[in-house]
Amino acid sequence: MHFDLKYGSEVLPLDLEASQVINIILPKPRKPLADALEFVRRVLAKPEGTPPLAEMLAARKPKKLVIVVNDITRPTPYSVLMPPLLEVIQKAGIPDSHVTLVTATGIHDPHTPEQNILVYGEEVCRRFKVISHNATDPAGLVYKGKLPSGYDFWLNKLVDEADFLITIGVVMPHYFAGFSGGRKSILPGVAGKETVQKNHARMVELMDNLPPIRENPVSLEMIHAARLAGVDFILNVVVDDNEQVVEVVAGDLEKAWYKAVDVSESMYMIPIKEQADITVSAASGFPRDINLYQSQKALDHADRATKKGGTIILVAECREGYGEKVFEEFMNRGWTPQHIMAEIKAHFVMGGHKAYGFAKVAAEKNIIMVSSLPEKIVASCFARKAGSVQEAVEMALKEQGTEARFIIMPEGSVTVPKL
Repeated sequence: MHFDLKYGSEVLPLDLEASQVINIILPKPRKPLADALEFVRRVLAKPEGTPPLAEMLAARKPKKLVIVVNDITRPTPYSVLMPPLLEVIQKAGIPDSHVTLVTATGIHDPHTPEQNILVYGEEVCRRFKVISHNATDPAGLVYKGKLPSGYDFWLNKLVDEADFLITIGVVMPHYFAGFSGGRKSILPGVAGKETVQKNHARMVELMDNLPPIRENPVSLEMIHAARLAGVDFILNVVVDDNEQVVEVVAGDLEKAWYKAVDVSESMYMIPIKEQADITVSAASGFPRDINLYQSQKALDHADRATKKGGTIILVAECREGYGEKVFEEFMNRGWTPQHIMAEIKAHFVMGGHKAYGFAKVAAEKNIIMVSSLPEKIVASCFARKAGSVQEAVEMALKEQGTEARFIIMPEGSVTVPKL
């Protein structure tokens, strides 16, 4: 059996005997929309749970229209979503000067001007103000009160001052929030670091036993925060593994988003009958494997497919290294996986949660990485480096024996095995 595994902007080959492979975990196919642009126009005119966007804008006549958009780590088809959205805004008589795009960086680094053009396109960047959220700048945050779990909610000031708030997102599985998109544009997208940290601290309770999305306490807290932020309208999309649009939803924060969640779940939550001795998980190529911080999702998904004591081969280019300073610092402390996990449980800190993710897997399984990273960085993540996928397979077979059986995850960042 031959596989071409996404790696950065390229593919890497893998060949195995069919008898060695017990499962190939791929998204369930769903037909791409024949005319995605027209479909977006349709859902903006007939959204879920709200009046048509044009009617809402005509009634409100906003002077501070804010659109919260994803950052470079979240592949989003803006070429499909933005033209119909901007058509509606323009027809409502709202000048470009009244529209601001706020990039939902969460605790990620702000965009450079070049990244803005790469992600949103030259026309959008020329016409509108595009501002990256800064989760650590007190002057750019507003206190919105307590969330139900008792912690403080700090929100981006530009978002808070909006007199009409639209969020754009992609709905994909998420390793502890359940799914991305919807409410995640606000928390963690444009929330203060302290708020994000308190919300994400609950991941240690959920990673081993993720509840259904409508019961997930982290997600429910995110919804509450988005309601407090005053989200008026969402525009969310589901894409297939080739980034082709298969569903677009618009309207109410919950009604529209849950509709997209149901589609995404049907595509990306994949039942398996047994776990493998060896799992090969590709982190879905650039930008999902842009760094270790993002590639951890593919490792977490592979963990669910792999027997205790088994081996995971993570295929991830990671051209930008660790991807986050606190995460990097944790991985270079020289601690054991158990020590890292105990520290994060006792004193949760953002960035440390990704260290927890690597440590949790390394505590029970062997990790081999195929990556552009130097061996020192790979070793800091409790992994060994292989020069190719085939070499990694040979290393894994030495650990697990020649009769070992494989699960292959060509889209490891987005497919979630369910035993």
